[in-house]
Amino acid sequence: MGKLPLFPEQASTIAPDVDHLLYFLMAVAVFFTLLIFTSILYFAIRYRRRSEHELPRVFHTGLTLEIVWSVIPFGLTMIMFTWGADIFFRESRPPNGALDIYVVGKQWMWKLQHMEGRREINELHVPMGRAIRLTMTSEDVIHSFFVPDFRVKQDVVPGRYSTLWFQPTKPGRYHLFCAEYCGTKHSGMIGWVYVMEPQEYQEWLSGGGAQGSLADAGHKLFEDLACTNCHKQDGSGRCPPLAGLFGQTIQLAGGGSVKFDEAYIRESILQPTAKVAAGYQPIMPTFQGLVTEEGILQLIEYIKSIGPKPATVAVPGAQNGNSTPRNR
Repeated sequence: MGKLPLFPEQASTIAPDVDHLLYFLMAVAVFFTLLIFTSILYFAIRYRRRSEHELPRVFHTGLTLEIVWSVIPFGLTMIMFTWGADIFFRESRPPNGALDIYVVGKQWMWKLQHMEGRREINELHVPMGRAIRLTMTSEDVIHSFFVPDFRVKQDVVPGRYSTLWFQPTKPGRYHLFCAEYCGTKHSGMIGWVYVMEPQEYQEWLSGGGAQGSLADAGHKLFEDLACTNCHKQDGSGRCPPLAGLFGQTIQLAGGGSVKFDEAYIRESILQPTAKVAAGYQPIMPTFQGLVTEEGILQLIEYIKSIGPKPATVAVPGAQNGNSTPRNR
């Protein structure tokens, strides 16, 4: 069915599973549509009123029939729910070792950044047979990253990160669309996903003249913004050292905790007083308007890269018995 003109090509590992569920839903819908309309037509003819004086007879159906037409639809809906939930949970959990790529939606283009430093606009090059994880956000309005041949679609929302993953199975060129109306040129927000053989992809990746990796660009931006003046790695600065913090859970001032992930780093850059780490004062300035979404992604990748988890984490409170608060 994936080769019919009405169906996009099946070009990812999840595509056959999505199509099989679709075929099942279509088969159930067609079967019951024909059954209901045939039954209506039959009963309309079989039990039609034959004269003006004819009165309808009352039929009392049995309990068995009541159970049958309740249990069968319930069973079918539970099959649909379980099948769909299984696909949803598998698609919402990227596998370990996936190739990370950052995506920024903007009226009206897709901007993509590879970890090695390559940047693309409205094009995405990926290796065949490798799981690809996209971390996406928007600079302005809601967009939606949609590749029909992969059977994947995910909304891209300003102010937050959404994740999408797929594993392409066939080399070729596949349409990329924005599936959420985003303005007057929404129909022009299209692009292509190029699936390449692994060796061909490595040659493409190394031949683009990228100026260092994404983490390198983040390191430079980190220094340009003078973040090193406060975030000293030896813990002597006014801000917490960041090495090894990514993925950890930190305590917040006033109680509660938060995971030190991409969303928290972004929020800390743009709204530093929203969630202040315990033991630090909320005096960090906002970088709203000073750092682009691409810059934030570079900073995130740099913070993720700066060293293993230290022996002791200095964020949840003051150090060495010093009760003087420090800023975030």
